[in-house]
Amino acid sequence: MSSLTESGALMYSAEGQDAAAKEEQRAKKIVRTSIVGILANVFLAVFKAFVGILTHSIAITLDAVNNLSDAASSVITIVGTKLAAKQPDKKHPFGYGRIEYLSAMIISVIVLYAGITSLTESVKKIIHPELPDYNTAALVIVAVGVVVKIVLGRYVKGVGVKVNSDSLINSGEDATLDSIISASTLAAAIIYILKGVSLEAWLGAVISVIIIKSGIEMLRDTLSRILGERADAELAKAIKETVTSFPGVSGAYDLVLNNYGPETFNGSVHIEVPDTFSASELDELIRAITVKVYQEHHVVLTAVGVYSVNTSDDESAQVRRKITDTVMKHEHVLQVHGFYLNEEKKTIRFDVIVSFDAKDRKAVYMDIVREVQEMYPDYTMQIVLDTDFSES
Repeated sequence: MSSLTESGALMYSAEGQDAAAKEEQRAKKIVRTSIVGILANVFLAVFKAFVGILTHSIAITLDAVNNLSDAASSVITIVGTKLAAKQPDKKHPFGYGRIEYLSAMIISVIVLYAGITSLTESVKKIIHPELPDYNTAALVIVAVGVVVKIVLGRYVKGVGVKVNSDSLINSGEDATLDSIISASTLAAAIIYILKGVSLEAWLGAVISVIIIKSGIEMLRDTLSRILGERADAELAKAIKETVTSFPGVSGAYDLVLNNYGPETFNGSVHIEVPDTFSASELDELIRAITVKVYQEHHVVLTAVGVYSVNTSDDESAQVRRKITDTVMKHEHVLQVHGFYLNEEKKTIRFDVIVSFDAKDRKAVYMDIVREVQEMYPDYTMQIVLDTDFSES
């Protein structure tokens, strides 16, 4: 056992170093992508501002301001990534990874503010119209801006998805919206040149509403992550499969994953094992499970609880099957686990998971307690209303 434990510790340490290296590479990719975004947006902002002022085009001028806000978003992404990479300390023992969510939230607010500002300016121009004065150079610059923003948006969002960065994903989506804005501005300019009808201000108002809607959606999604979302169902399933791959482990339940930043999880789980396992066997098993889960899923299991399974007689197995069949007939019951019958103390204990889809989870639970107690009136029931935190 000693050699296994020491080996496990070494494996854990080596895996930790490998994870740190991956995190460093991830941070470098985010910073590098953000710098590309800053340079591209500053370049576009300068040229669009110049063209907007010369042509008296409110749409092009607002587009230039929007490019500056995008550059600011990239700066925030860099700062957030650097702060999130800080090592855990006494005050924040789980690290600073959640700062990335805060930076994504700030970017969402910037997008929302840009949309509101754009809408305000567009409404002013609708009330007090000012005819634009387009030229070929202006249209070419706007067209170039459309192409640049399409390419930039796809690139930034693609990297964001690859490295799981909400800040980059939000920035990429914002750049894609900008390309639509620029394309619409170009279309309005062509209509004005051909037909003499200025649709700029109205177009600006419509686009502003789209930007505001996008900003609200980004903010909602980021706040949801900060509040804490359920664990990814596929990840939860994979972890449980890893845990139950060990001899003697007949089930893995109550998996809880706490997110401390993108791809940074701590968690706990209960395992179901025979009631004949000794403390030393359990210690060795739990250590091995902890190491393997970290190696395969990069999740630190800070606690592994134990459910014991009756092995002394067949009667307990029959009682378990009977109770399980009865409980599972109730609508919205997802699972029964942790069953144990103690004949000496006349107790029956188990956990029952009731879905969040149930109108009243507690009412379902009370019906189960009442029904099982009537089935075995001579036993004391210890039934726990449990939650599946990875429920789909």
